[in-house]
Amino acid sequence: MTVTVVFAGSPEARQAVVHVHGPAPTGPLDTGTAPAAARLTGHATVSPAFAGPLADRLTRPPAPSPAPARTEPPETFAVTPLQRDVLADAVHHPDHHVEQLAWRWHGPLDTGRFTAAWQSVFDRETVLRAAFDWDPHPKVTVHRHATPEVVRHAHGTFPGRAVLMEHERVRGFDLRRPGLLRAALLDGAPPGTPGGTAPTEVLLTYHRALLDHWSVHALLREFYRAYCADGVLPGGERRPDLRDYIRWLEAQDPSAARDFWTREAARPAVRLPQAAPGAATGQTGTGRVRCRLTGDEAARLAAWAAHQGATESVAVHTVWAMLLHRASDAAAEPARVRFGVTVSGRGVFLGDIERTPGPFASPLPVSVEVDPAAPVSRLLGALRDCALDVSGYEWVAAGQIRDWLAQGPIAPQDEAGAVLADSLLVFEHRTRGLGEPGPGLAARGVRVDAPDLLPARPPVPIGIVVHHDRQGGLVLTCVHDRARLDDARAFALLSASARLLRELPDVTGESVTVADLLDGLPRTDLPRLHERPVPPAEAGGPLVTLRAATAPRTGTACLVTPPGTPASWLAGLVRGTTGAHAVVALYPAAHGARTCVTALRRHLRTADGPLVLAGVSGVGALACDIALGLAEDGGAPPPVVLADGDSVGALAHAIETTLRRAEAKLERPSRQQ
Repeated sequence: MTVTVVFAGSPEARQAVVHVHGPAPTGPLDTGTAPAAARLTGHATVSPAFAGPLADRLTRPPAPSPAPARTEPPETFAVTPLQRDVLADAVHHPDHHVEQLAWRWHGPLDTGRFTAAWQSVFDRETVLRAAFDWDPHPKVTVHRHATPEVVRHAHGTFPGRAVLMEHERVRGFDLRRPGLLRAALLDGAPPGTPGGTAPTEVLLTYHRALLDHWSVHALLREFYRAYCADGVLPGGERRPDLRDYIRWLEAQDPSAARDFWTREAARPAVRLPQAAPGAATGQTGTGRVRCRLTGDEAARLAAWAAHQGATESVAVHTVWAMLLHRASDAAAEPARVRFGVTVSGRGVFLGDIERTPGPFASPLPVSVEVDPAAPVSRLLGALRDCALDVSGYEWVAAGQIRDWLAQGPIAPQDEAGAVLADSLLVFEHRTRGLGEPGPGLAARGVRVDAPDLLPARPPVPIGIVVHHDRQGGLVLTCVHDRARLDDARAFALLSASARLLRELPDVTGESVTVADLLDGLPRTDLPRLHERPVPPAEAGGPLVTLRAATAPRTGTACLVTPPGTPASWLAGLVRGTTGAHAVVALYPAAHGARTCVTALRRHLRTADGPLVLAGVSGVGALACDIALGLAEDGGAPPPVVLADGDSVGALAHAIETTLRRAEAKLERPSRQQ
């Protein structure tokens, strides 16, 4: 829900009108505010001093109901090293590890059976009933019961699947609650023929702290079995499960792995060149661009790689190594390059691990020397050998390698580059029947398309995700940090990768060198990584411009941030507000409310249009104080919009609606210092 506070009247008789959009949750309110909330029928007039606390309490998430006394506490286990890496990154970048599968369902879809089928899978799979807790270190908690979230949206609720996917991705997950996989359904347009059935868009959103791509396909196969059996999946809990894998990990002797990885990751390697100091891409958020090899081109590549004693994934590694060398400052000299590759993590001695869902796919470093004068086949062979070496230690995580390096002679400033460097390659191998619907759906008049993968954003600036589509083509997706690599260069880099993959099958023997292949590529599209933007809270001032206005008289949305607001949340809200207005952020916790008022007045001297203060539950009282402070020298305070922490889309919509109303109704606050 959202709450809007509008101030009216002269300074001597000023009142605040609190507008509530959604039911007023009187449960969590204290005795002083509950009576006022109970009287709300859309809006209520209160004193200005009372408006902020009331807005905070109205938008405060309800406290969880106390568990029954007989409920058993969840089992707790240590997190895996990979989970520790993911959780550490997710604290600051909650959008980095949210991944999605989407497909179209043709034929009747029974929502009750759909939900019951997923409930049956949840009951069978421990990982779907798992969550995390901190005390203060993270641990896995396995609950006895968890309910899947399945939401069905009527046709027209979202303009299309892409908008629904963005909506679900921005929502993120509460990692302390079980059920880190959820489903959203979007009904298609009504059929044009009588008796027909509209197709349904199906979207699964999941978190990689508990599930990888292979796991979700395995779960999808179970779901189809349950759906065809009226929502019931026979059998008990799967074993082995995540708990067994954790016990297996704890029993491993890391000595050999430590020796291998400290030797491998300590070798110096060239990095992608940096853009000029102070240069910026002018872009924010996560970029995604795609290229595709046709089914025939992919088949030629696979046959060529097999003839060389390698796989398609090694061919992709070879192309990437060549492009990294080309982009570096090594020129025509031999140089070692380093990048991350994601391994399946299932090459361990644990029974039925291939069909066990869990967070096993792990990013690990690979380095190889690239000599432009050497044959391409020699580079391919070196990377094939690297893949074989790494396969013996798939259970190791990048964070462990970083810790081992920190204990050795390597310079501390080199540790980050010594692990994954700047890029990560993910090759999603064919799932070999996992996730296939089987004949049961067809008997019910249902046909489903092959799922389309929307990869999670990696913890490095550039991620290349490769997978096969239903037609046998090879799809390459570049998922990149747009603040560090602009979309045009990302697309050029991906296009060059696809071009080289198409040309590899023409390489025979040792007659073609690395330089021969690279000479045909243009030199104008070399990637340049820009400096990592300073987080807004560290930018040195109380007010940071997140987006400039793109049209006159459209106003400013000012986000009043609580302590610890992640930059990714701000970026998501900026993406969610589609108007032409400016978006700025205030940091009163670091600079004080009075300093923020002064900074905002300074901004308003050059801004054009109305002002709206906005934030999440907990900043309402502070936002109202800032609004009243802006009006101390005359004029009306700007309106304040508040939403609960999960309502990013609702807050963005409320901001735009309030700005449009303010343009016509509100007098600008004073711009005097």
